[in-house]
Amino acid sequence: MPPHNYRLPFLPLLLCFFFIIPCFSLDQQVQTLFSWKSQLNISGDTLSSWNIADASPCNWAGVKCNQRGEVSEIELKGFDLQHSPPVTILRSLKSLTSLTLSSLNLTGAIPKEIGDLTELKVLDLSDNSLSGEIPVEIFRLKKLETLSLNTNNLEGVIPTEIGNLSSLVELMLFDNKLSGEIPRSIGELKNLESFRAGGNKNIRGEVPWEIGNCENLKMLGLAETSLSGRLPASIGNLKRVETIAIYTSMLSGPIPDEIGECTELQNLYLYQNSISGSIPTTVGSLKKLQSLLLWENNLVGKIPTELGNCPDLWLIDLSENHLTGDIPRSFGSLVNLQELQLSVNQISGTIPEELANCTKLTHLEIDNNLITGEIPALMGNLKSLTMFFAWQNKLTGNIPGTLSECGELQAIDLSYNSLSGSIPKEIFELRNLTKLLLLSNDLSGVIPPEIGNCTNLYRLRLNGNRLAGSIPSEMGNLKNLNFIDLSENRLVGVIPPAISGCESLEFLDLHSNGLSGSFLGTLPKSLKFIDFSDNSLTGPLPPGIGLLTELTKLNLAKNRISGDIPREISTCMSLQLLNLGDNAFTGRIPEELSRIPSLAISLNLSCNSLVGEIPARFSDLKNLGVLDVSHNRLTGKLTVLSDMQNLVSLNVSFNDFSGELPDTPFFKRLPLSDLASNKGLYISNGISTRPDGSTRNSSAVKLGISVLIAVTAVLILLAAYTLVRARAAAAGKQLLDEEIDSWDVTLYQKLDFSIDDVVRNLTSANVIGTGSSGVVYHVAIPSGETLAVKKMWAREQSDAFNSEINTLGSIRHRNIVRLLGWCSNRNLKLLFYDYLPNGSLSSRLHGAGGKGGGVGWEARYDVVLGVAHALAYLHHDCLPAIIHGDVKAMNVLLGPQFEPYLADFGLARTVSGNPDTGIDSSKPTNRPPLAGSYGYMAPEHGSMQRITEKSDVYSYGVVLLEVLTGKHPLDPDLPGGAHLVKWVRDHLAEKKDPSKLLDPRLDGRTDSIMHEMLQTLAVAFLCVSNRASERPMMKDVVAMLTEIRDIDVGRSEIDKIKDGGSCGSKEPQVITHEKIIISHGSSNCSFAFSDDSV
Repeated sequence: MPPHNYRLPFLPLLLCFFFIIPCFSLDQQVQTLFSWKSQLNISGDTLSSWNIADASPCNWAGVKCNQRGEVSEIELKGFDLQHSPPVTILRSLKSLTSLTLSSLNLTGAIPKEIGDLTELKVLDLSDNSLSGEIPVEIFRLKKLETLSLNTNNLEGVIPTEIGNLSSLVELMLFDNKLSGEIPRSIGELKNLESFRAGGNKNIRGEVPWEIGNCENLKMLGLAETSLSGRLPASIGNLKRVETIAIYTSMLSGPIPDEIGECTELQNLYLYQNSISGSIPTTVGSLKKLQSLLLWENNLVGKIPTELGNCPDLWLIDLSENHLTGDIPRSFGSLVNLQELQLSVNQISGTIPEELANCTKLTHLEIDNNLITGEIPALMGNLKSLTMFFAWQNKLTGNIPGTLSECGELQAIDLSYNSLSGSIPKEIFELRNLTKLLLLSNDLSGVIPPEIGNCTNLYRLRLNGNRLAGSIPSEMGNLKNLNFIDLSENRLVGVIPPAISGCESLEFLDLHSNGLSGSFLGTLPKSLKFIDFSDNSLTGPLPPGIGLLTELTKLNLAKNRISGDIPREISTCMSLQLLNLGDNAFTGRIPEELSRIPSLAISLNLSCNSLVGEIPARFSDLKNLGVLDVSHNRLTGKLTVLSDMQNLVSLNVSFNDFSGELPDTPFFKRLPLSDLASNKGLYISNGISTRPDGSTRNSSAVKLGISVLIAVTAVLILLAAYTLVRARAAAAGKQLLDEEIDSWDVTLYQKLDFSIDDVVRNLTSANVIGTGSSGVVYHVAIPSGETLAVKKMWAREQSDAFNSEINTLGSIRHRNIVRLLGWCSNRNLKLLFYDYLPNGSLSSRLHGAGGKGGGVGWEARYDVVLGVAHALAYLHHDCLPAIIHGDVKAMNVLLGPQFEPYLADFGLARTVSGNPDTGIDSSKPTNRPPLAGSYGYMAPEHGSMQRITEKSDVYSYGVVLLEVLTGKHPLDPDLPGGAHLVKWVRDHLAEKKDPSKLLDPRLDGRTDSIMHEMLQTLAVAFLCVSNRASERPMMKDVVAMLTEIRDIDVGRSEIDKIKDGGSCGSKEPQVITHEKIIISHGSSNCSFAFSDDSV
């Protein structure tokens, strides 16, 4: 059905059933109903059976009558009601026992008069757009058995009067906007069989103990709410319950042992909570259990062997917990088991052979554990297996050839183990195999030619092994192959021409092998990434390279490719990185390279035999960040390079350049090692003065302005400080006055304190900071521990508080502040965190006394890298992904060893989309609108554009600039009141020395450290691009920053080179992205797996 374009006001529609004089004749019922239909203006054949000529409406569609001929049931569903009816049409249909008006796009409130239909047993108003609160008058309907109000926009609380509906069997309230607690009166519904209130994010409190009184309950659905606390032990009273679904909520504490008394239980869904303790052994008493989903909690201990006593189990997902011990051998008794997911735990021992008895198994995911031993040959018994993930364990031995007997296998990932031996050729008999990942093992032997039989293969990663022999030409049969990584092996021979048959190929990485022969003249035109570096390729680079118009990265470094660089390469208009270094290229640098507008990351032509001058058109490469033409025979002047305003790294050493070095700060600050062995180059004194004395006068004016700004800033800060202290003092008094209020308390960690212990310390003397959502206090509790306690601002209490606990309560990362718990009463909400003694990054950079001078580059680098890891986790590892929304230096807290922790999730929200290709849509989940902090907000905040994870990337880029320059984004000392980003852009656009941007307090800057900081500056510049689409993803930022450090560890040795040296021993010093898009992902939990995981 197409989307509804019109909505029918509900009140007029429903009143038509209530406000007419009683009409008992059949003729009057016909006229009344037909009159109602005529007012609806329904098009087409809708309700075509409603004919005014009929003597009775009892045979009309959607109408039923009782034995007396009175209309007793009306059921209308899925009609596209395009116009509103008149206010009064129908009057009284007192005999109605069932009223169903579902999926009609009804709007407005539910009228109170509905309570007059005293004979109603069924009331279904589901799947509309009804708003307002649930009227208490409904609860006068003593005969009501089914109440379906789900999938609307209803607000308010669930009325306590719900307990009056003693005949109620089904209560459907899910997917609305209800709030408050579940009333305890729910326990009075002795006949209730189904209670579903999930999808109401603002329902809070605990699952009431009284729920155990609903002894006939079969379905309990409270998922995707803010319910907290423990699952009550009274749950064991539900002897008939078949499904308990309270997932994606905030439950804590252990699963009660009494769960084993729910002997009819078939489905237990408690995933994505903060449940702790061990899995109770009593689950083994649940003989009818079919699905057990407990993933993403804080469960510890062993997996109970008693689970093997549940013969109907077909789905077990215990992944992303802290489980230890072995995989129970008793699982071999689960002959109906289809999915076993134990990923991301600390499970040890071996893969039990007994699993081979689970012949219906389709998904076996045991990755990211501590499992040892060999893969059992009996795995071949699993004829239905489609996915086998065992990567990141400690497996040894050979890959069993019996896996070929698993004829349905689609994905195998055994990466990051210690598997040895050869790849069994039998595995390529798996005609359904789409993904084979065996990287980072100790495999040897050859790649079997039988690989050509796997015609559905899409992704192949065999890198990081000891494979030898040649690349089989049979791989050309793989028309669907998209990704090949055979790097870091011992492959020899030529790259087979047949590879051109892989017509869907986008990624081809063969680096660090012993391949020889020439570069193929014909490669798949779909290729976007090529890395053939560190091989022994010879011959020319063919003109056919220009046919690869989709290519973004080409790395041919460390080969013996000769001849001219083909001009046709300029038609690779998407090229961002080109590395031809350490080869035998001759001739001139083709001017056509300057016609590649996307060439922004790196151009490396070093260690060749190139001659002539750098083409004059190179100045068109405005976006290029890194250029290395060292170790060639180039001549001429370097003046052309002075116009390349985005350059942050340049190496022209060991050439024959001559003339005066361009008189720009960038060139003056270049390390001598990057200019060495150019005998004709010289540097002028670079001194320039103004004879009219205007410089001095201008300086005096600037000094006066600076003093005025500084005084104003101090006054503002003093006023703000006084206001904060006053508010904190008032808040402390308010807290003390309201101690008598009852508190809801949830603790995620074991803490020994009372609320009184906290409240008495919330004084102005203990204020340690303020954030976008509240004031933070330093609180010492009786146990000797110290907490950081955030008291929410009143205006932010609901949304920001829920955002913090929903986000921090469900994620864990070493660089994200840990939420220890929370408490709230009628007016106040408090959050408990680990106390971090070194304050914030902002206070260290800008605090009184110049504290930033005590934070050296090493510490600053570690901080920004840790924050990058945290954001990458939020954007790419969380499902759904999370936008932080307020990344700034003040929200980066520092631990005892200056380790960084990202804090303040009051503006965070989840988003939908593919986190590994860029989140392409954002969908708030009852979170506050993203606002951010002035100075850190991305441009899209002010232009009505969609806010995505790239907004976090921009804010992170501002933090990077702040760390590098030591200046606040809104530093009053910046010229003309400019923003930090604009100041940096203007500085570089004016061709000034990039090193002058760096914080002067960073002393001891050797050439290698200077180079590292400038490379980081290049990364920051990418992050603060005005266009969100041009910013990198955070996982790319992590890769770039990591590679900068890796490169510069070796650079300090390179700085010592005083002669020409051997080009082959010199690794070109560039930022590269080779590692960015080949990082190994992790599989998602439950039901399905993502392309990005394998």
